[in-house]
Amino acid sequence: MLSALAGVVSPSWTFDQIATLRTATTEGWPSPTDEELARGGAFTVEDRSVPGPDGAPEISLLICRPTAATAPVAAIYSIHGGGLISGDNRALMTEVFDLAQELQLAVVSVEYRLAPETPHPGPVEDCYAGLVWTAEHAEELGIDPARIVVAGSSAGGGLAAAVALLARDRGGPALAAQMLMCPMLDDRNDTVSAQQMAGIGMWDRISNETGWTALLGESRGGPDVSPYAAPARATDLSGLPAAFIDVGSAETFRDEDVTYASRIWQAGGVAELHVWPGGFHGFTTTVPHAQISQDAGAVRLRWLRRVLAP
Repeated sequence: MLSALAGVVSPSWTFDQIATLRTATTEGWPSPTDEELARGGAFTVEDRSVPGPDGAPEISLLICRPTAATAPVAAIYSIHGGGLISGDNRALMTEVFDLAQELQLAVVSVEYRLAPETPHPGPVEDCYAGLVWTAEHAEELGIDPARIVVAGSSAGGGLAAAVALLARDRGGPALAAQMLMCPMLDDRNDTVSAQQMAGIGMWDRISNETGWTALLGESRGGPDVSPYAAPARATDLSGLPAAFIDVGSAETFRDEDVTYASRIWQAGGVAELHVWPGGFHGFTTTVPHAQISQDAGAVRLRWLRRVLAP
C-alpha cells in the first residue's frame, strides 16, 4: 500500500509544501457529503457555527446524532488529524462513524483553525471552546454530558490529549475518557522511532518538524513549549480521564505514545496501550481491510463500549 501511495503521499513534507499537502489530502481523501455521513438515515447531520475562544471567530461543529435514539446518548467529540496544517471536520471520519453507528453514539466534530496561519494556542483553544459549547448544550443536542469521549487521530490525537489537560486544569467539562489514536504529542521530534522512520512510511521526521514548526515557530523543540501545544511536555499527568492510546510499531509517534501511556500509569492514572506490530502511521485508515486494521478497530470498539457503559 505504501508503494501504491508513493506517487500521491510523500513521507516527507517540508514547510514550503504545505499548500501541496493540503491539495493532496483533499484529493486523496475527499470529505464525505451529508448523505454519506447520514448512512442511509442512521444519523441526522447538522453543521452549526458556535462561539469560538474569546476574541476569536466562530467555529464550525459537525453534529451527527443517531436517528433511532429516544434518550440522551453518549458522544464522541472528534478532532481531525492532518499534522496541524491540513484537514477539516469531515476529514477521515469513516472510523469514527463506524464506532458511533455500532454503539449508537452521537458525533460532534470540531473545525479548528490550522497552522501556520493560526499558531498555538489558536487550534487547541478552538477545540476546547467547541467542547465547552457541546457540554453546555448537551440537553439540546440529546447528549449525555457525563458520557463524552474526546477523540482524535494523529494531530487530532495530540489536540485531544491537550483538550483533556485543559479541561482538567480549567475545571471544564468532565470527560468520560480520551481516545488517542497514533497521537502527535511531542514537538521535540527526537525519539528513536522518529529517527528510525525518517524517509519511510507516512508522516516521517521531516513532516513532523514541518507540522510542529508551523504551530510553534522558533520555539519548537525549545524549553518553553506549553503542554497544551505538545502534551508530552506536561509535568503532571494525574487526574486525567481514562486514556486509550494506540500506535503502530513502524511509525514516528511510537516511542512518544508509549512514553505518554507509561507516564499516565506512573501518575496513578488509567491508560490502555496498544502497539500494533508492523503498523505504519494511519494504517487503519489507509488499509482498513487488512487483518491488523480490523483487529485494531475491534479493540477500539470494545474499549469504547466498556468506558461508556451506563
